[in-house]
Formats: sequence, structure tokens, C-alpha cells
Amino acid sequence: MASLIEELVGVLEEECIIYKQLIPIAEEKTQVIVRNDLAALQDITDKEQNAINSIQSLERKRDMVLENIRTVINRKSGEFNLKILIGLMDKQPREQQALSEIHDKLKETINTLVQINNRNKALIQQSLEMIEFNLNFIQSMRMSPGNNTYTKGASRYDAQASASGMFDTRQ
Repeated sequence: MASLIEELVGVLEEECIIYKQLIPIAEEKTQVIVRNDLAALQDITDKEQNAINSIQSLERKRDMVLENIRTVINRKSGEFNLKILIGLMDKQPREQQALSEIHDKLKETINTLVQINNRNKALIQQSLEMIEFNLNFIQSMRMSPGNNTYTKGASRYDAQASASGMFDTRQ
């Protein structure tokens, strides 16, 4: 059982390292979004995807180790996660302490990432709203007849809208 706990701690430490490496990448992403640098944003997205692939691999390994621990301690039904395991390890304070510390580090790191990613999400949403506003403005200018004077029959005036749409789809 001790070797399984050590293996679990090792996997969690590797995950924590990768998550910590994502923090400066996410902060750089904020600056790239503000600068509207799409090429740099693509590079950052590629870096994030590589990290996510590594994390997914470690997550599968962690699930396997937790399942092995669950089998060893003969816990069959119900939910079983790291927090429950920490609570069950009263007779092994050293391992319990190691798991508790890495759990807290992971939680803190992930919370930091969530905050940064929420900020990035808000920035991207603002950018999309601005793009939509600009597109609507351009489209309304195209649909405008060009003569904004009123005539006696202004209520009966049918503005001839442009027959083509905003984008040329014939290409």
C-alpha cells in the first residue's frame, strides 16, 4: 500500500508541476489577447494543448493508482477520491501529510489558473462583442441608401437594399 501512495504522490507532483507551468503561459495569453496577436495566440494554444495532453495522461495514471488503492483497502461502493483517501489514512500520518500537502498545492494552483482563464475568457468575450458591433455597423452602413434627407413621402420610401450580402460567397 505504501508504494501505491508513493506512486500517487509522484503522479500528483508531476501534475502540479505541469499546472504551475501553465500559469505563466496563461498570463502571457492575457497580454497576447490584449495585443490582438493571433499568431502568438496560436502558439500559446499549442503550448497549452501539449500540457493538457500530458495532464490527461497523468490523470489516467492517477485514476489507475486510486483504483488500485481502492482495491487494496477493499472499498467497493461509493465515491472514492483523494480527499476521502486522505481522511482514511489516520494510521499513516506521514503519507496522509504528503497527500494533504500535494492536494492543497494542486487546489491552489488550479484556482490561480481558473482566475486567469476567467479573465482571458472575459477579454475574448469583449473582443467578440466589439467585432460583432463593428460588423453590424458596417452592414448597416452598406444597407443605408446614402441619401438621408426626408421627403414628403418619406414613410412610403422603400430603400433599395444591396442585393449582395456582407461576404462574397462565390469565391
